[in-house]
Amino acid sequence: MRAKAACASAVTISSQTRYTRSLIGLVPQELTTDAFETVWGTVSFSRGLFGKAPNPAYIERVLRDLSLWEKRNSKILTLSGGMKRRVLIAKALAHEPQVLFLDEPTAGVDVELRRDMWELMRGLKANGVTIILTTHYIDEAEQMADRIGVINTGEIMLVERKDVLMRKLGRKQLTLQLDAPLTEIPAALANWRLELAGGGAELIYTYDAESEHNDIIALLKSLSEAGIGFTDLKTMQSSLEDIFVSLVSKDPRAASLPAEPSGADNGKGQVTSL
Repeated sequence: MRAKAACASAVTISSQTRYTRSLIGLVPQELTTDAFETVWGTVSFSRGLFGKAPNPAYIERVLRDLSLWEKRNSKILTLSGGMKRRVLIAKALAHEPQVLFLDEPTAGVDVELRRDMWELMRGLKANGVTIILTTHYIDEAEQMADRIGVINTGEIMLVERKDVLMRKLGRKQLTLQLDAPLTEIPAALANWRLELAGGGAELIYTYDAESEHNDIIALLKSLSEAGIGFTDLKTMQSSLEDIFVSLVSKDPRAASLPAEPSGADNGKGQVTSL
């Protein structure tokens, strides 16, 4: 976290603590203060806490982006849970941070608000904001994140780019619908990781996402040589949720995953999910 702030802004944290804090926005899970303050008032106050000059035009843009403009004069205590969550984000964005921490921002919100927040995060990322997102929704991490951090029992197991993680730990399956059911896998195919399903009518081949396509070509050739025909085929790839479950279940493959090299950040906005 500290390294990210330093990298994003090229400052020395130990000697520029106050400035470093001004670069960071935090969205907690709950709003526990300002219940009797208006939306406009509390967001403007948050901006002032970081020494930023008043900027009504910017505050208006933030509130409009979060669909809060019509509620700008409403007191916090009168808002719905979803609207309060939007106010939390507005407060965190009020001082124009470069690094934004989101602590489960979509927990308990409706589908529409979740999608709105996803769009907001994409917009912030496009503008160069680095986002650290903690979430229990694996599909959210898969949708939003450039890099994934997996935490298990309070320890970070790994931090890796999502595409690299999917490629290194992902699994693919090729399912063949056979011309005729098999009672067992022929000895000639014993070296392949094959299993029968569907009462012998389906042949399933599981392989690493990094495997060359030549493996599949060789398998199809071996099937032809064994006199086994098929009428259809389909492929499936493991999701990020599958990989997460595999990791936290102490899958031995996790131990062989190399750590992400330092200095991998290109300085542009990105979303990292923990």
